[in-house]
Amino acid sequence: MPPPSQSQAPVRPGKPLVSAKPRDPSAGAGINERAKTMQKSTVAWPRTRIAIGLVFCGSIIYSMLAQPLEYTEAPSIADRDTLRKRESGVTASSPMRLRMEDMIKTKQKEITAALEKLDASHKFRTDTWSRPNGGGGISCVLQDGAVFEKAGVNTSIVYGTLPRPAIQKMRVNHKALDPDVESLEFFAAGLSMVLHPQNPMAPTVHLNYRYFETMDKDGVCNAWWFGGGTDLTPSYLFDEDAIHFHRTIKDACDKHDRAYYPRFKTWCDKYFHIPHRHESRGIGGIFFDDLDEEEKDQEQLFSFVKDCLGAFLPSYMPLIEKRKDMSYTDVQKEWQQLRRGRYVEFNLVHDRGTAFGLQTPGARVESILMSLPLTARWMYMHEPEKNSREDRLLSVLKTPVEWV
Repeated sequence: MPPPSQSQAPVRPGKPLVSAKPRDPSAGAGINERAKTMQKSTVAWPRTRIAIGLVFCGSIIYSMLAQPLEYTEAPSIADRDTLRKRESGVTASSPMRLRMEDMIKTKQKEITAALEKLDASHKFRTDTWSRPNGGGGISCVLQDGAVFEKAGVNTSIVYGTLPRPAIQKMRVNHKALDPDVESLEFFAAGLSMVLHPQNPMAPTVHLNYRYFETMDKDGVCNAWWFGGGTDLTPSYLFDEDAIHFHRTIKDACDKHDRAYYPRFKTWCDKYFHIPHRHESRGIGGIFFDDLDEEEKDQEQLFSFVKDCLGAFLPSYMPLIEKRKDMSYTDVQKEWQQLRRGRYVEFNLVHDRGTAFGLQTPGARVESILMSLPLTARWMYMHEPEKNSREDRLLSVLKTPVEWV
């Protein structure tokens, strides 16, 4: 660089930004130590947190494993029954509720197989459903077949809780029920069936067999009973059909108690009476309810119910096979529809089973109303012609007949 001109002012040196005074070696050492300490602390603190977290989580896990599960909800009776069936199956030593469930499901398969063989044009629609509180069912329904306008064969398994008012009501027939409890666990199982044929010469038939028990919280049964029956509802009466149906049922009853058939036949005539029409729904069969230890022991009654169920196919199949292809007129079809109207009236107004089903929490309405015919008819002030076949049927419905 050229030397400054003589006219320029001399440049004064600026104040140094950093003191030129030499640093104290001990001060530098202090700074280095603090830096090292900070570095160690920034590394050590996360490690410490991780170690504390591991110890804390480990102690929680140990506590969970070492302590009893006091707050875990106990399995329900339905859950325990499901586990028992899965592990051991159903045997003669199983609780009666499991044996009844197994039996009705087996009979359901037998009956639907026989009916499908008869009505080969259609198959049953099978719906398997479950209930939120345990149990469920299998609904098998055939509609618009060549033989059956509507046929339903259902099994239903129900687990639930009876409130105090229901317990008090049931104690009328079952003194074993504890009147002082606020609620009781209960189980109900049943097979119900209704067949409505296309041909008015072929009779409608109904069947229902069921088992009910109450239990304590551990699933130990403290009261139980059986109920059920079967009945025939023809639109056109063939005496030989009525005799065959009743005789087959009577034979099943007589194997267990010769007083059963006359007693349960009378009960059936009374139960299926339509008060507002002053006539019965059909020509009867048998009906019973609340059969418990005061009647016979549990094994005897279970055997009786099994034999009654086993008598269904022999009692009905010969009738439908004989009548399903008979000729008929439009007037006769109309009469069949009128009689089905009476069937609907009884089921919706007077039938206790329908009422119980619809009032049960979580009820499957489609399965309960399966018993209703696909078609029915009501005509204002209809009267059959005097001394006609229709008139004869009405006379029998107003005054039940002893068929065997």
